[in-house]
Amino acid sequence: MTIMEPSTSSWHAFVLWLIWTAGFVSFPIAGVAAGLIAGRVDNPLAALVAGLVTGAIIGVGQWLASRGRLRPLRWILATCVGMGLGLLLGATAVGFGTTLADLAAMGALTGLLLGVAQSLALPAATRYRWVWAAAVPLLWALGWTVTTLVGVAVEDQFSVFGAAGAFTFSALSGVLLNVLLPARPKATVDVNPAGATAKDNA
Repeated sequence: MTIMEPSTSSWHAFVLWLIWTAGFVSFPIAGVAAGLIAGRVDNPLAALVAGLVTGAIIGVGQWLASRGRLRPLRWILATCVGMGLGLLLGATAVGFGTTLADLAAMGALTGLLLGVAQSLALPAATRYRWVWAAAVPLLWALGWTVTTLVGVAVEDQFSVFGAAGAFTFSALSGVLLNVLLPARPKATVDVNPAGATAKDNA
């Protein structure tokens, strides 16, 4: 039988969260790439194309930051499609507006489809995957809210929120991912059936 020291498990969870949070850098990269390819998100076609590009890059970034907990093809595809359709829905629903209320609503609608798509792409071992689907719309709206409040030029109609919003989203979603899909560190102590450790038997 193997047991794990609590301190080791907690440290491992913290490292996983830290790496996932650092993945926020993929968001501004995705926004720049989408802007170069699709331009401003000011019409349905631009929203769809920008969303697909943004989702593909964010999906890759999140997969890399997941440290093997997510399956690459399923996650990247789900993020790409969910983001593309989600941004199309959200941006169109608010008339491509850029007020705080518009962007928060757009974020919630984008996150609705994105969250559902990603929840279906989570590994089978994921606990309560519906929580991810419910949380992403709220966190995506929060990302846009933070970005607007820190003074980013949101009137330029980006496909995704900026670095401040991305950091907020990644930090909070990282906590949630650790709860729903924890990765276990390697065992640190081996115990035989008699209760003696491997060191005692040496």
